[in-house]
Amino acid sequence: MVHGTLVALLVALGTTVGVLVLLVTYRSTLANHEDGQIFLDPAEGSLANEQLAIVKRMQQIGGPIAALFILSGSLFVAIVGLWLWQGLRNF
Repeated sequence: MVHGTLVALLVALGTTVGVLVLLVTYRSTLANHEDGQIFLDPAEGSLANEQLAIVKRMQQIGGPIAALFILSGSLFVAIVGLWLWQGLRNF
């Protein structure tokens, strides 16, 4: 029973970390397109709108990234705890 639970937790951790890596990579790609400071005249308003859209997407993705970090840490702690408990029980 514990073995199956451990495998399920490992699969959940792998999936969570995989999604987390994808989101962090996406955020890095967005950060490459975002300029810290731009000087535009009124005719280049569309460039300012593009930059604002990029910043908005980066801010929106911050919450899910933080949640996935917490979830992956919790899963890791649960896996280590279950592994230790199983080892002590079979000692």
